[in-house]
Amino acid sequence: MVNLKFKFARPPHIYFGAGTFKDVGTIVRGYGRSVVVLTGGSSLKESGRLAGLLTDLDALSIKHRHVSINTEPSPEMIDEVVRGCRDVGVEVVLAVGGGSVLDAGKAVSAMLPTGEGVFDYLEGVGSGAVHSGVKVPFIAAPTTAGTGSEATKNAVISRVGQDGFKKSLRHDNFVADVAVVDPELTLSCPPSVTAACGLDAFTQLLESYVSTKASVVTDSLALGALELFKDNLVAACTVSPGDIVVRAALSYASLISGITLANAGLGVVHGISSFISAHFDIPHGVICGTLIGAATKVNIQRLMADNAVDVLKKFAVVGDLITGQSGNGSVELSVKRLLWEIDNWVSVLRMPLLSHYGVGQQHLDMIASRSSNKENPVKLSKSDIMDILRQRL
Repeated sequence: MVNLKFKFARPPHIYFGAGTFKDVGTIVRGYGRSVVVLTGGSSLKESGRLAGLLTDLDALSIKHRHVSINTEPSPEMIDEVVRGCRDVGVEVVLAVGGGSVLDAGKAVSAMLPTGEGVFDYLEGVGSGAVHSGVKVPFIAAPTTAGTGSEATKNAVISRVGQDGFKKSLRHDNFVADVAVVDPELTLSCPPSVTAACGLDAFTQLLESYVSTKASVVTDSLALGALELFKDNLVAACTVSPGDIVVRAALSYASLISGITLANAGLGVVHGISSFISAHFDIPHGVICGTLIGAATKVNIQRLMADNAVDVLKKFAVVGDLITGQSGNGSVELSVKRLLWEIDNWVSVLRMPLLSHYGVGQQHLDMIASRSSNKENPVKLSKSDIMDILRQRL
């Protein structure tokens, strides 16, 4: 049954399409005359785009400070960047990079007006401090097609290690004021990064579509994005990495996945990923990509055992959509095709096993005990989650 009662969080003002990045300087000027530019390690610099951007800012008389974000943002990193930005009176935050860079930019934007450290504001680990929502204007330009962070209201902040965590700084106002989604920025992504990011976007679309909080709006957005995504993921990683139409399809899917997750929530894969990536040095997209097939299989097995027909039909719709074949009313056939197609993607794209990053049998109980699945379409037990993990060990 379609849920016709919903709330919908506002997305950013979106500029989408090849070549839109050239307008970033003008967009920044609409918000202020002093900007901090956060980028990833090297790709933007090596492509010449960083130099071009800074030249544009100079031509527009916009003062700028550049900061490289080379790892997932930690509380200490955010606090350090914020201190440096206060010294020069930053009026705008521009983040150009992958999900970690965008999360860092979102957090810097939020913390600049407070004069405080970010840790106390993090969900589940901080002191419970409540943010006012006042922030510096934030502009996001993704260089990968995966997290959809340019369209979400939370910044993920991490510490990796035995006592690690991966928690959110969250407020409705923290969504970017502007998202500049230029698929040309993703052309330099190597196949392994494109694959992991693409499967992250797919996971977000699928999990939000079957979420217990899904609505008619998120359903229609997710299905539309999956229609564009299905024929372009493997192509972007193999035969057509330089095809801008292919890249645009993945960038669109990523953007929409951010909008749908912000409004419908996510499932068990992301619940597992949050814990694993806080304790092991594994890219978030790799965790999603390697687990989505096993998680979907276990979800479907439990739903079949519970005779949850309505949710199974949603999985069947996705199966028919991404395979381009009709189950002719057979939900069982359609979901089998869905599982086969996901497993094929995981195989063709050579998604690594968790053991490649040091996760062992001895860690499964701990991971399963600490993993969440609150918006998952069926409540999974600890044993179910261990089954998912074991399949990709």
